[in-house]
Amino acid sequence: MAKRNGELEPSTSKHLQLSVFEGKFDVTEFVGSMSEQLIAKSKADTGPFDPKPFIQTFEAAIDKLIAVRKDVQTKTEQMEKSVRVSEREYSKKMTDLNRGFETVGNSFSGMESRMNEVGSTAIRIGEQLETIHIERQRAQAAYDLIDYYNQFSRGDTSRLDTLKKEGRVGRRQVAILLRRLNTVAKEVDLPSAEKTREAIDKYCEKFEKEMLYLFDRSYRRGDPKMMHHCAQTLLDFNGGVSCVQVYVNQHDFFINRVRQNKQSDDSLLWKLLPDPDSAPAKSEQGLEELFDEIRATVDTETQIVKAVFPNPPVVMQVFLQRVFAQSIQQTVEQLLHKATEISDLAYLRMIQLIHVRLSALVDDLKLYDLPSIAPRTPNEVAEFRRTFSDAVPSVPAGSSTSVSAMLEIAMEELFVPYTEGQRYLERESRSLGFLYSTLLAQFTRYHERTHKGKTSMFDRVVGQLSAAAATTSVDGASTTSAQAAAAIMRFGGIQTDRSKEDDPVREEDGLLRIDIAEKMLKWHAEATGRCVELSSSNDVAKNIFALLRVLAEAIGTAYVETALETAQIRLETSDGKSEPNLDLLRILKAVDLISHLWQQYINVALLPLASSSVTTRREMVVFNNQTLSRIENRTNNLLQKITDLIVAWLSVQLAKQKKNDFKPRNDDLSFARVNTEPCEACCEILEKLRDAAQDSLSGKNLEVFLTEIGVAFHSLLLEHLRKFPVSATGGLMLAKDLKLYQDTIGTFGIPALHERFEFIRQLGNIFLVRPEILKSYMTENYLGRIDASLLKPYLALRSDWGQFEKGFNDIEEPNGAATEAKGLRDRFGRLSLMMKELEGIKLGDGITMGMPTIPAGFTSGFSIPSRPFG
Repeated sequence: MAKRNGELEPSTSKHLQLSVFEGKFDVTEFVGSMSEQLIAKSKADTGPFDPKPFIQTFEAAIDKLIAVRKDVQTKTEQMEKSVRVSEREYSKKMTDLNRGFETVGNSFSGMESRMNEVGSTAIRIGEQLETIHIERQRAQAAYDLIDYYNQFSRGDTSRLDTLKKEGRVGRRQVAILLRRLNTVAKEVDLPSAEKTREAIDKYCEKFEKEMLYLFDRSYRRGDPKMMHHCAQTLLDFNGGVSCVQVYVNQHDFFINRVRQNKQSDDSLLWKLLPDPDSAPAKSEQGLEELFDEIRATVDTETQIVKAVFPNPPVVMQVFLQRVFAQSIQQTVEQLLHKATEISDLAYLRMIQLIHVRLSALVDDLKLYDLPSIAPRTPNEVAEFRRTFSDAVPSVPAGSSTSVSAMLEIAMEELFVPYTEGQRYLERESRSLGFLYSTLLAQFTRYHERTHKGKTSMFDRVVGQLSAAAATTSVDGASTTSAQAAAAIMRFGGIQTDRSKEDDPVREEDGLLRIDIAEKMLKWHAEATGRCVELSSSNDVAKNIFALLRVLAEAIGTAYVETALETAQIRLETSDGKSEPNLDLLRILKAVDLISHLWQQYINVALLPLASSSVTTRREMVVFNNQTLSRIENRTNNLLQKITDLIVAWLSVQLAKQKKNDFKPRNDDLSFARVNTEPCEACCEILEKLRDAAQDSLSGKNLEVFLTEIGVAFHSLLLEHLRKFPVSATGGLMLAKDLKLYQDTIGTFGIPALHERFEFIRQLGNIFLVRPEILKSYMTENYLGRIDASLLKPYLALRSDWGQFEKGFNDIEEPNGAATEAKGLRDRFGRLSLMMKELEGIKLGDGITMGMPTIPAGFTSGFSIPSRPFG
């Protein structure tokens, strides 16, 4: 509460101190603290609210705050004046300091320029001193060389002997001096130079022998530090070739392998190797033991080489080249020589086994590719490589000393004698030709006896397989392999052993069998795998094409076409008056399945392998299309011949129809028979044909074949009905025969034949219809599509034809009937009674076989209906 004279209470005055307004200030809190006591007193007073204490207190507080603000403002103005004075003084000091810094900077720039001048002079002096030092060293070295040379000319080597006894440093210096002396001695051309040169050579030889002896002794003791010193010294002396050769030649691996020189007796492998039906071996005991020993040896020697020799990659190359040239090559030659004595297949399987296992070994050895440790000077690098290029021809001078590259080259060179040029392909083709000719021996002998009086079928098969194995022209590369036929003659023993011709052959030996085709494809797939493994990437497509030729000649020409040709010959030599042998139709099912399997194999296995060469792949497709087209043509010819024989046989049966079969004299006897004998014979052969065709053909092939038979038989019946007079009773007999014909053809399930034989049945009914309704009957149904003049030859066979012939000729068609008949003819077309081909279907167009699609415009006439593979 404020006092009467305007002064504040002490409790209120403390809230108006300047310190209260420093920092965070809250107006609400300030007002509340000023009014706290006044509010308490007002609440304690029971009377009405009195605002005067509040007004007096706040008026006094405002007056106090105004005074405080004036004091603060006065102090602020004084401080601002003081700050402006200080700022002016600071700016003056900074200006003075900047002038001082500029003076110091200029002084330092001058000192730096003078120091640069001194430094350039010092560098020039240093370069001159270095040049002088080098020239002095060269002069001293030349002087020492001349001095040592003079000592050698006098036979005095005491100085070198003393230097050699000074330990490792002395020996390295001696090595360098001897190398230089040897070079100088070769250049000096004086009368006494020859004697001096011999003395130097003898001393060099002695020094090298001592170092090699020390290296060998250290090697025996297992002292890698001394071995490293000897290797480095010999590197300085002559490139270190002799040291590396001693290390490699004395290695226990080569000594033990020479002493052992044994072959493992893996009898099971050698027993199964020439068997084409057994799986190719994955490993050979002796080879695996050698490769395991090589892996263990290289793993140990890598650590030694890294610790001993100055340039480990080159030493490892020399070591591994010795491994390939001595141990591996010797083992490979022994294995292939043994396999060659067994068969070509054994040889090919063995070389593939070696290639696969050696590739795995090379991949493992590449892990030991060591980093190159450069010698001290570039001259030593060049000398080291040059020296080793003389010692080891497969390490070119100046080439990268990569162990991985050397392993690739060594492996490639190892197989060059067996795969270069056409050696591998000729042997592979010869092996396939021999296997196929052996597999088809009984089959070929069976068909050869069918071809008696002609060229030997077996000789022709051999010639075809040999030609396929011998000749291929892809990308201009042509190989002729007369060895193929000779090998088949030599290994097969089939052609030359004519005593077997008298052996009995069975009928089943000449049948096409799916398991035989699968076996041929399996053998070819194995050969294809070898071809991809052993051929270079550039030759894979060409070699695959060559193997495809062998397969095509074997499975296409020698197998499928031979069977088709034999079937064709049997049909051509068969008696047309005897019932055709429908068993020959069964060959078509086998041709269907084998061709489908064969084409699937080409699409899935062979064509993708030729994708690297567009030209070769296109030629493979064209060749395959030609082969398939040839098979389809033979199949079409066979089916056409079967069709002709069946139609001829049906004609023979119809010719047995008696003149009075449809004009019987004894009605009771006629009604006792259901059908005539020719009708029963024709239906019987048609049913046999239907069953045989359904067993052997499928899809469109079956439909076209049965349609051709039905159309031909329809034409025979039309011609047949024009030859026999028909009585009223005979009309019933004819109707029963035609109904049986229709029912039998109906079992074919060919919609196109239903109309034809329904027409035949309705045509037969004209012999049963009464004369007064005959005219209307002939204008209805199928007969309405035919000109009436074409039906007159059949009407003339009715026994009562003379009674209504004149009336039939005089009666004209009503306009409406003529219009209706013309409309039917326009709708259905004229159906010639003598028509022999169904519209849109001709056997001559080729029975299609729906072969798997071959790229690049592959087309086929005779195709196999698609079915799941296998």
